[in-house]
Amino acid sequence: MEKDPARRRFPPADRNIEVIDDTLTGEVLLDEALKMMKQSEKMSVSSWIDLMSGETWNLMKIGYQLKQVRERLAKGLVDKGILRTEKRNFLLFDMATHPVADGGAKEEIRRRVRNVLTQRTVVLNSSQFLPESLEFRYLRTVSMVCAAYAANVLENALSTLGHEARERAFAQTDELLADYSQWPFGRKAVGNGIGANLPQVIAEEVGKAKDKELQLEVVAACLSVFTRLDSLL
Repeated sequence: MEKDPARRRFPPADRNIEVIDDTLTGEVLLDEALKMMKQSEKMSVSSWIDLMSGETWNLMKIGYQLKQVRERLAKGLVDKGILRTEKRNFLLFDMATHPVADGGAKEEIRRRVRNVLTQRTVVLNSSQFLPESLEFRYLRTVSMVCAAYAANVLENALSTLGHEARERAFAQTDELLADYSQWPFGRKAVGNGIGANLPQVIAEEVGKAKDKELQLEVVAACLSVFTRLDSLL
């Protein structure tokens, strides 16, 4: 987030952001977004999300939209060995599809989602995709759950739950999105008892990174944009 004391007059999503490190990450879409933001005028979190997703009526800025996002994300997952590429015939055309190659990766994410949304005490075990040394392990997981909810794909991870458990999980997600779409993050315990330790463990993660508070403010701003997406209505 741009370090400007006056920014607090605006909601997190309406605050300007700036790139402070444009070192390549190896993720093609992320690197493209960082380069675009570095070379352009400073804009707010919500403005960048609108422009990069193509949700803008400003024809002068239509070039900011990221192209072929789904296909490029799929290619990245193929490169990581999580998906594979197959050619399938649809009517008269051969189409590339990307079925799951590593079912363990998908199941690990599902387990982590169910853990956060159903357990009273959330414990995230170390894995290939969430090593113990990774910074902000719990905050990353909460952000992933909220992003899946906003994208309307969260139910895929909850399909094994009964109806009542699934409804409680969605209610928990609503609480998480409300708490972590503000800055400073909400630190109240969730009323239904699920994930009762999350406020404390995330507060500890944040407390160890006082020099990254402006970056964490961007996380809150992105989550606040998710609360306004049509798929949540």
